[in-house]
Amino acid sequence: MTQLPTHTEKKLGLVIDLDTCVGCHACVVSCKGWNTENYGAPLSDQQPYGAEPVGTFLNRVHSYEVQPETGFAQTIHFPKSCLHCEDAPCVTVCPTGASYKRVEDGIVLVNESDCIGCGLCAWACPYGAREMDLAEGVMKKCTLCVDRIYNENLPEEDREPACVRTCPSNARHFGDLADKDSKVSKLVAERGGFDLMPEQGTKPVNKYLPPRPKDEEIDILAPFLEPIAAEPTGFLGWLDRTLEKI
Repeated sequence: MTQLPTHTEKKLGLVIDLDTCVGCHACVVSCKGWNTENYGAPLSDQQPYGAEPVGTFLNRVHSYEVQPETGFAQTIHFPKSCLHCEDAPCVTVCPTGASYKRVEDGIVLVNESDCIGCGLCAWACPYGAREMDLAEGVMKKCTLCVDRIYNENLPEEDREPACVRTCPSNARHFGDLADKDSKVSKLVAERGGFDLMPEQGTKPVNKYLPPRPKDEEIDILAPFLEPIAAEPTGFLGWLDRTLEKI
């Protein structure tokens, strides 16, 4: 079985803002594209145009309608991928050492050449973040785009996970959660960021920012429907006064 490091120098991870995620799936598409074209073995699909298509995705978005105790019902879009847990059960259960957690940055990875596709890590993960690639016969998971974030051949602004780089609503943030002064740590502190399923005791590095309560109904078209002027002016004003005299 694989041993977890007693500590890591960094805790690289994601902070996902559930208030601004619009469920567009841009992160899903960019993740699939980048990892299929640039990292390890491709993320395969089976019968993509058939009656029962299946495929390997490292990031998925689930949508729910929730009814708070107060206020109006809300639709929450919930992205989910590997959380790079500090106490990662997927690592300790691996019989070949293929799953491991890096000391330098805390990223959980899979050495595909050592993976035998037994699926124990998928059973151990409480978040369903591991996926079996049926074409390759190995388990795959989010790598935080480790081949991007350290790639000095890329412009500095591109050295972040593909899902973060492509998010149109800026709902995804990447950084070192061990650094209290980092942008992600400040976001968690200011917005009350929380762990997913903390009762599992896995200590996930990734955090979620809660959606803000919607206390009142807002008509987003209202500003555009208001009259521009209380009294008509110009030609319309002249026409209005002329018609009143008829």
